[in-house]
Amino acid sequence: MSRCEIWLPVVSPNRVANCGDTPATVADARGWRLPCASGRGFTLVELLVVIAIIATLVGVLLPAVQAAREAARRMACQNNLRQLGLAVLNHENTRRSFPPSAQAVAEAGKAPWSGQALLLPFMEGDSLFKRIDFTKPYSDQVNKDLFPPNGVAAQRVDSFVCPSEPNARPVLDSATQLPKYFPLNYALNTGGYFVYDPAGKTAGNGAFAPFTRLKPASFADGLSRTLAMAEVKAFTPRCQDVAALPTTAPDTPAAIAALMGPNWSADGGHTEWVCGRTLHIGFTTTFPPNTVVPYERDGKIHDVDISSIREGVVPAGPTYAVATSRSHHAGGVNASFMDASVRMVQAEIDPATWKALGSRAGGESVAIPD
Repeated sequence: MSRCEIWLPVVSPNRVANCGDTPATVADARGWRLPCASGRGFTLVELLVVIAIIATLVGVLLPAVQAAREAARRMACQNNLRQLGLAVLNHENTRRSFPPSAQAVAEAGKAPWSGQALLLPFMEGDSLFKRIDFTKPYSDQVNKDLFPPNGVAAQRVDSFVCPSEPNARPVLDSATQLPKYFPLNYALNTGGYFVYDPAGKTAGNGAFAPFTRLKPASFADGLSRTLAMAEVKAFTPRCQDVAALPTTAPDTPAAIAALMGPNWSADGGHTEWVCGRTLHIGFTTTFPPNTVVPYERDGKIHDVDISSIREGVVPAGPTYAVATSRSHHAGGVNASFMDASVRMVQAEIDPATWKALGSRAGGESVAIPD
């Protein structure tokens, strides 16, 4: 690179510098010489090479950054489940029983309160819990007035929401477009397929049961070997109150499509953290985590949940459900056990092992997969 000098003459009173003067003609004048560098600019080829290098670096680094962010979200998700697991144990220590998955209200036929709502005072949600009138439905005006305009159901509880959930948004009231409900990502284990029969008040084999307060003695398989909660996706496609649902679990996910009924919603599942029905706050171990349960409707394949008569509906009937645990994490779902331990359960887990982990007193001898 060449080098030049810039002369800044200081004109004396005896001489006037002309604009045509050169350094030589003003050599006798007092002035400053400043070195400077001069050179050619980038050629088009060089510019394209630099851009290509930058693009390559971005292509290499971006996946690494995204992977680091997802690892952080997965860890935060596990921390949420750990908080919930400890809340379950604290509930048992205080109330001498685990919470039911659904707690009935005084008005027959109205949606019951969820087990998650009953855990609030044990996970820094005591102020929210104390303002709820649990004798009335969450849709009752009394509870709405406590949390205007649409009640506690529209409140977001951060510990119920996975950081990787892309649909962490409220369900809007169709008339007012104001928040009406808020979804959740951590569901209670309500059994393998059979959930509850109001006729005999019998419950399924899950860790939590509707209108039933289980105690540690009910867990013959051990608390550390029984699933408590697992991830679900918000706004899951679902079909409810299906009268034709069989009393034995379907053998394959493909068999569900033929059972679907008219009470269908493309995004109505796991959208109300306050509602104690399995399609909103529970999961069953009918199929392993992240199993696709396909149902074609309106030219689209949906990954669905399905339930017979829901818990607390009048006229009453037994509740059976296929509500699959799903997550937005690659490879599996985060899950907590009844001893508050948390781990990632791989989607490739043996179906029999998954079902065994879902039962509280099945007598199965299974090793929890790493």
